[in-house]
Amino acid sequence: MSSRRRSRTLPHTPVILAHGGAGARIVTPAQLACLADALSRGYTVLRRGGHALDAVETTTRFLESSGHFNAGTGAHLQLDGVRRMDAALMEGRTLKAGAVAGIEAVRHPISAARLVMEKTAHVLLIGPHATRFARHFKLERQVANHRRSALASARRNTSREAVTATGPQRRMLRLYRQMLGEETVGAVALDRRGTLAASTSTGGIAFMLPGRAGDSPLIGCGIYADDEAGAVSMTGLGESIIRVAMAKEIADRMAMGTSPTTAARLVLEKLDRRIRKVEGFGAAGALVLAPDGRFAIRHSTPRMCAGYWAGTGQPVVADRFS
Repeated sequence: MSSRRRSRTLPHTPVILAHGGAGARIVTPAQLACLADALSRGYTVLRRGGHALDAVETTTRFLESSGHFNAGTGAHLQLDGVRRMDAALMEGRTLKAGAVAGIEAVRHPISAARLVMEKTAHVLLIGPHATRFARHFKLERQVANHRRSALASARRNTSREAVTATGPQRRMLRLYRQMLGEETVGAVALDRRGTLAASTSTGGIAFMLPGRAGDSPLIGCGIYADDEAGAVSMTGLGESIIRVAMAKEIADRMAMGTSPTTAARLVLEKLDRRIRKVEGFGAAGALVLAPDGRFAIRHSTPRMCAGYWAGTGQPVVADRFS
């Protein structure tokens, strides 16, 4: 992790962090390699003087295109056999944000979210209206991935069995165990101007009901960015992240002087105390980046596919962070 001393010396040294989800599933070498490549592409934008918003979009687009994660072309089908996706991004200087939920047949939902931010007076578009909006701007369409579809079909069959389990608590625990490892992607970045940005993109969870939205498209829950506080991108069980409004709470703590590491730890502990210990489910991971370049990667799940790069050496990627 970057130190307080170094970040004070070079407050506007570009930094980028990215994740490929937090959960229980084993992270593959291909996923780690893909994440390192995505970080490299995003940092190239920053090194050339580009904006943080461009960097997180570039990084997220690469992850969406890879097929290695539950986002973009890798997003799995829902219970009714349709692939629906959510995405959001936010810029910290102006607090502008854009998001889409339940969008279909779009290769890069994150770019649709950016169009919402830049081409409308709105923040969030949902469902068929979001899809038509993306088609109006001629965003690249998604080509069906039959291998991924077959995997999604198998997951749906498994999830139907979980849904029919007897007893609400037992049913929720079984669903939660399957949720762990759904590979949502996201990024946070700091550019040379000192501007922060955050992004996230997901295909949801394999057994979600049509119409369900998780934390990813909700500003203050899945993402938040404020140059006076910090940038946050969350991953994990959306239903619990929403109830704590985790991204905004982490940012608020940093605005009051708390370090990224401590802010993330305290809010993850709150999630554990208020949700998991009461209801038996609730875990998450967070990318956290302060305005001065300090950062943290924290998770309460067994694993988190994540990494960072501040321009020296090579991108650092791993499946566990303390």
